[in-house]
Amino acid sequence: MTDAAEVLFRPFRHGTLDLSSRVVMAPMTRSLSPGGVPGPDVARYYRRRAENGVGLIISEGTFIDHAGASIDDNVPRFHGEKALDGWARVIREVHAAGGRMVPQLWHAGLIAPAPVEGVFEGEGGLRGDQVGPSGMVGGPGVMPWKGAEPMSLADIDAVVEAFVSAAASAFRLGFDGVELHAAHGYLIDQFFWQDTNRRTDNYGGGIAQRSRFAADIVRAIKAATSPDFPVILRISQWKQHDFDTKMLASPQELEAFLSPLVEAGVDIFHCSQRRYWQPEFESSDLNFAGWVRRLSSLPAISVGSVGLKDDLLATLFAGKGTEGTGIDRLLAMMERGDFDLIAVGRALLADPEWLAKVRAGDTASIRPYTVESLKSL
Repeated sequence: MTDAAEVLFRPFRHGTLDLSSRVVMAPMTRSLSPGGVPGPDVARYYRRRAENGVGLIISEGTFIDHAGASIDDNVPRFHGEKALDGWARVIREVHAAGGRMVPQLWHAGLIAPAPVEGVFEGEGGLRGDQVGPSGMVGGPGVMPWKGAEPMSLADIDAVVEAFVSAAASAFRLGFDGVELHAAHGYLIDQFFWQDTNRRTDNYGGGIAQRSRFAADIVRAIKAATSPDFPVILRISQWKQHDFDTKMLASPQELEAFLSPLVEAGVDIFHCSQRRYWQPEFESSDLNFAGWVRRLSSLPAISVGSVGLKDDLLATLFAGKGTEGTGIDRLLAMMERGDFDLIAVGRALLADPEWLAKVRAGDTASIRPYTVESLKSL
């Protein structure tokens, strides 16, 4: 390991969250919890990453207890006795290995996974119990279209309560905080984005008003758990229909978006970007997380295509890197304080010892990510 890579292994503390390294396991849907119940294999899966030095583990998305939240019966739930017993086992294993962990709480909203002749219908399409702010349905590669009735205020209250109930369960089970999935075109993000939020009440309109739904959830979680219980908010500019979408066109719009969320009590922003090294706005080389950290004055997690190629890892030990995309760029960005933590996804999915091998300089034995990695825990 080069001296520059030492930044990855510095401890991090913010409030009650005390981490042994700056590397975060990114949330990755596995669909390997039959009936929504995480089994002992899931507990072992997460423990192995904690044993190998990952500072914070963010679970795969877990569905809250609300009709329409789930779009996959094999993705774990964060409600019900059996599922919560499974999560209790997970956090015991992670803590026993010296790790820290938060569940990612998720409501899919109006997502229809399978387009048929340009319209979502039939098997794999929209279900009657799915909800969204303005009835706008979106999905991979397809622009949002009007497909359902807008959520009522009672619907909104019910979803807020479901998020709060899940967070209270995480607090009771001893998790180290929670993350709210407010990115990638799912329910909370559908409130953020003007193309899917066309409401004219207090939950729609300008940028700050579109942040209200998430802000209400954060405030309610803090009231039901503890003001010190960490809440991480995962956000993204890009959406599933278009990876190049810019929800917020300028630093000024980003600041207006963030301010209500900071005021509500968000502790850390998790800034999802397709490629972490790309500048977010033309006026600076800061990436998305860098801008969010600057404008919010809160810690930020960056993520996006870290460690997927051996040539990036090799620069940790060769003392050189490729311009722009090399791991040297990541280390320099962290060293100058652009963001506080870096999330690693597929590289850690493929090899639970990835970080330990990085620290030891053992790049030769790192198992590369392949699609086969998705088939087992």
